Amino acid sequence: MTQSPATPLPPPKERRRLREAGSLTQAQVAERVGVTRETVRAWESGRTNPRGRKREAYAKLLGTLVQEKPPPEEVTEPQFHEAPAPPPETEPGTGTETKAEAATATATATELGLRSEADARTEPEETAASLTPAQAFDALYAFCAPALVRQAYLLTGRRELARESVEWAFQLAWQRWPEVAVDRDPAGWVRATAYEYALSPWHRFRPRYRHPEAPPADASDRALLAALLRLPPRQRRTLVLYDGVGLDLPETAAETEASTPAAAGRLMNAREAIAARLPDLSEPAELHRRLTELAATERLRAAKPPVVRTGSERRARFWTRAAIAFTVALIGATVLTLRTAPTHYEPPITPGAEIQGVPPKVAQGALSEAETELREKLRGAVTSGPERLVPLSR
Repeated sequence: MTQSPATPLPPPKERRRLREAGSLTQAQVAERVGVTRETVRAWESGRTNPRGRKREAYAKLLGTLVQEKPPPEEVTEPQFHEAPAPPPETEPGTGTETKAEAATATATATELGLRSEADARTEPEETAASLTPAQAFDALYAFCAPALVRQAYLLTGRRELARESVEWAFQLAWQRWPEVAVDRDPAGWVRATAYEYALSPWHRFRPRYRHPEAPPADASDRALLAALLRLPPRQRRTLVLYDGVGLDLPETAAETEASTPAAAGRLMNAREAIAARLPDLSEPAELHRRLTELAATERLRAAKPPVVRTGSERRARFWTRAAIAFTVALIGATVLTLRTAPTHYEPPITPGAEIQGVPPKVAQGALSEAETELREKLRGAVTSGPERLVPLSR
């Protein structure tokens, strides 16, 4: 059995240019191809590529757009040169708060704050050429942080931990901003980092997180949150990404570092567990609506972008100084050891052992009369007498 070659497609930026040249929106393209708007956005950003019949339908649609209006001969990326100037600054070093807040408000109004970061995949690309690193970071934070805090709350059920997870993820992103800025999906990078921190099992040993927080006021919200928290962390994360954020199955599998069948199995098991406890949420559409409502009812706020950047820089300075201090201490201990260590081996002195049975040493005293007479006799008979032999010298 042979597999037919895949239908060729233009680059991601050319796909978007052809759609805009044909005066089509992403929703219209999605309706013609038979997919969701988020899938079309992922195709145009280069995060995923269509396969099978959807690839053929998408290629046919792009071919129709090429025949209707051929591509221009000159500049290929006019959006970078025609980007509007940033609005007036509201705080020093930001410069894009007004635009980011407006985009966030639109996303919150349409999706109740759960899918705003999905639109950020193309937003930084449009203004990357006209923003400084701090402004680009602030725009990404203002656009994604509110929705990420709500998603982290669905994963953990803790308001403070949700805010801390998002701030920690963005602090790490600012430390690695050259890497994150060129990533094809900066929002996905930050989202994955925030999820990993929020679902870390080490939080249970922290004193501030040993006791549960106050549940939601509504009874249905409490039941849904309790059902979510009873799911295993992997199933909970897959359910929030697919039914909450709205990612497709391959994107969910890639973000959870699992295969597509494994992600599908986790999703089905999570839906069955939720439906077993809450039969009203057996339909995916109803489950998505209830997830967005649960995330929107809680008042979850994130810190300002400059505060996050300052905290990231402060953390980086602290760890840098700690590493320098540890290195200096290690070098000092090594030098001290080399200076005080012996240069040759000295065997240890064996401790003495007590010997039993030896008579005590008797000191010499004065000779008796008999001993004196015997000594004189022996001295006088040294060379006389036939019984003794006298050595002769040669």
